[in-house]
Amino acid sequence: MSIFDRIDPLDLDRRELYLRMLALTVILVLAIGLALMMYPTVFSEPLVLAGPSLPKFFFSFCALSLLLIGHLIDRHMEISHLRKQLAEEEQLIARIRREASADLLNTLPGFNHFRDRLAMEHRRASHMGLTFSLLVVKLKPSAAVRDTQEVSTAFGDAAKAMIYKLRPEDSLYHFAAGVFGLVLPGVTTNNACSILDRLADGLQDASGASTRFMFDIRILNYPEHAATAREMENAVRACLPKQDEIPNPVLSLAHEAPGSQL
Repeated sequence: MSIFDRIDPLDLDRRELYLRMLALTVILVLAIGLALMMYPTVFSEPLVLAGPSLPKFFFSFCALSLLLIGHLIDRHMEISHLRKQLAEEEQLIARIRREASADLLNTLPGFNHFRDRLAMEHRRASHMGLTFSLLVVKLKPSAAVRDTQEVSTAFGDAAKAMIYKLRPEDSLYHFAAGVFGLVLPGVTTNNACSILDRLADGLQDASGASTRFMFDIRILNYPEHAATAREMENAVRACLPKQDEIPNPVLSLAHEAPGSQL
């Protein structure tokens, strides 16, 4: 329980500076008082404190010393408690951020949903003479981020940054760890470059000053870069890590068919 006034956690730095100045003042007062009281003993000559008033000065000095020491102890305990509380709150916030990032990555649609959306966009674009673009974003954590949970948090922050930059008709997909795909209906290659610049700015902000991750963004446009949905799908598969490569269902069925030759 605090004996003196309570310390505002937002004012902790200023109070800590005040405590340091108070500690220096207390040390100076105690040193001067001790010197004044020890002077007659050392030199056998009264300096200022002499006669009947000497015991009063002595007990006043002792009372002042006890009050100052008690105040310092109370302030140190209060600041230590607040620092411990702030550390616990920072850990709680970090845990909530990790959980939120993991939940966001888990709720993003995967490659199967992307395949369905790609086929739909291709049919619509081919029948109506339209165009659409795909952006494949690959994230690579920096060497300073080694903890798996920190990597997941960084990737979740990157996903949030990309969501904020998308239009309502755009879609974001999570293919593998650190690999995302964006479907941009009605976007030409030139417009996709503009969107790429906006995404790069958002990802740079999400990466932070410590550069938690590096990123690479690739543009794939229909019909400029690919004429069919299968070509675009294969181009996306080529960007996936080998251990996370999703099997092609057509090739899998052909491989399992008896007597088939690939």
